[in-house]
This record gives sequence, structure tokens and C-alpha cells, in this order.
Amino acid sequence: MMKPRIIFMGTPEFAVPALQALLDNGYAVVGIYTQPPRPAGRGYHLQKSPIHQLGDHYNISVFTPKTLKSEEEQSHFRALNADFAIVAAYGIILPQAILDAPSFGCLNIHASLLPRWRGAAPIQRAILEGDQETGITIMQMDEGLDTGAMLLKESVAITAETTASTLHDQLAHLGAPLVLKTLEALQTSKIQSQPQPNEGITYAAKITKQEGQLDWTQEAKRLERQVRAFTPWPAAWFNWQNETYKVLAADVLSLTGEPGQVLDDQLTIACGKQALRPQILQKQGKKACSLKDFLNGNEIPYGTKLPLPKKS
Repeated sequence: MMKPRIIFMGTPEFAVPALQALLDNGYAVVGIYTQPPRPAGRGYHLQKSPIHQLGDHYNISVFTPKTLKSEEEQSHFRALNADFAIVAAYGIILPQAILDAPSFGCLNIHASLLPRWRGAAPIQRAILEGDQETGITIMQMDEGLDTGAMLLKESVAITAETTASTLHDQLAHLGAPLVLKTLEALQTSKIQSQPQPNEGITYAAKITKQEGQLDWTQEAKRLERQVRAFTPWPAAWFNWQNETYKVLAADVLSLTGEPGQVLDDQLTIACGKQALRPQILQKQGKKACSLKDFLNGNEIPYGTKLPLPKKS
């Protein structure tokens, strides 16, 4: 059976395993769409996206339009004569003319078990809200926000050790074989799309840096999830004496006190319910370190009252 012609549309590291899998399995990737190079690093030099770099390595034509709304861009896209477009964290909205261009439409590798967590930040939101599992959904795209019919799903457990960083990598590597399986099934008519149910719909709003601030009036279990959900960015953090401290790992303890109060000499901080003890911290401008090393060089003494976030 002849392999279909594929346009791949993606930008960050999350999309790399899927593109690599398509190339390794002999699919004809006739073009790659990714976001334009962005300033990065200390020198703010323009840096190509991970997908752009992979495309260059394989000498595949890479296109970086800022939008796909113009007739010129849409004509160019149609001229690639693709059977499918595979989309993974591309970051640019696809107009209906683009969705309609490939013979068999556009498939999205979405990092949640739809309809839960449609939107921009499904990995972080699943951890933050205490979900027991998440996964990958391969979806037939339409003009809505992650509203298209579902083709295949696969789930993974979210454990007490799961961070956004580890879950990102796990789901990226889960999506690659699942999209191959979907393509094979579609070519042999062994798969039927299923509309998303109307129950259980949630939206994963984009994460902001301000969301990382720890609110000690909340229960410690939620703050511990916040630490894991916001690793590596924007990180959970608190302020004290005009310095910002990131909390990169933490434990929940069954201690009580006034929210924000330091309860002992091990930096155990009272929350709305129970208490949080940071295990890995990073002071502004310094390297991350263990609690033991942090306490050797920094003192946030017993009885200190850490500030609560300002109400907006």
C-alpha cells in the first residue's frame, strides 16, 4: 500500500517524536509548517523551532508563515497536494480552507483525553486539578477549539511523582506510535471517528507566570500539585524580603498554623489545610539546591510570616 503524502505542522519538542516516527516509517512528508524563528538565549539570536531543525536535517521544505489566513498561503498549502496534515502543538489557528485542503483532512495529536482539557495547557491543568489519568487523543480537526471527532485514545496514569516536564515527555512519546496506528487504520477503513460527548468538557487556559505564586490560604495538597504542574515553567514561587524563591519539589505534612507561617527550622509552611515543606528551592539569581543546602546558606526563621498574594 502506498504511503500517504503528509504535511506536518508542529513547533516545540512535544511534536518531534511524531515527526521522527513518520519519517522513520517511510511516510512522504512533503512539507513542514512551524512557527517562525524566535529570539532566544543571552544574545537573543533567532532560533529555529525543534521541528524546523528536524526538517532541515532531513532536507524537507519548511514553511514559517505567521498566519494561514491569506489566499496566497492557502493556495501554497493546497499545492502540496497532501493526503493528510498531522498537527502537534503547532500554535497557529488553521482556517477552514486549510482544514479542507488535504484529501483526508487534518489530524491533531492532543495531549489530553478529550473532551477533558481542550485548549492550550492540558498537561499542566490535569496535574493541577488532581486528575488520576490523562493521555493522548488523535482527533479529526474542525474549526472549533479541540472539538473535532475522536479517532484513537491512549491513557497514562498521573502519579504523586508526575511533573509537567515528565508528563510532557511521556505524552510526546505516546503520541508518535498512536498517530502511526491511526493512519494505518484510516487507510484500511478499520476505524470510525466518534463525536466528543457533551459531558465532561473542560478548558485548559494558557498558563501565566503570575499563576505560579503560592497562595498559602489554599490547602497544601493543591500547592504541592501546583509545584509539579508548573515544573519547569513558570515554576511555583513565593516572595520574602523582596526576593523570589522558586519551589521545585515539596512534601505535604500534617501540621497546622496560620497560613504563610513558618512552623519550624525546616521551612515547613502552614497552609489553609496542612503544611508544605519545600525540598528543592531556587533563590532568585542562584542555582537550584536541596532544602538542606538552602538552609545552610539562607535563613527564613521559625515564626516568619510569608506574604500572601495580593488580591486583584
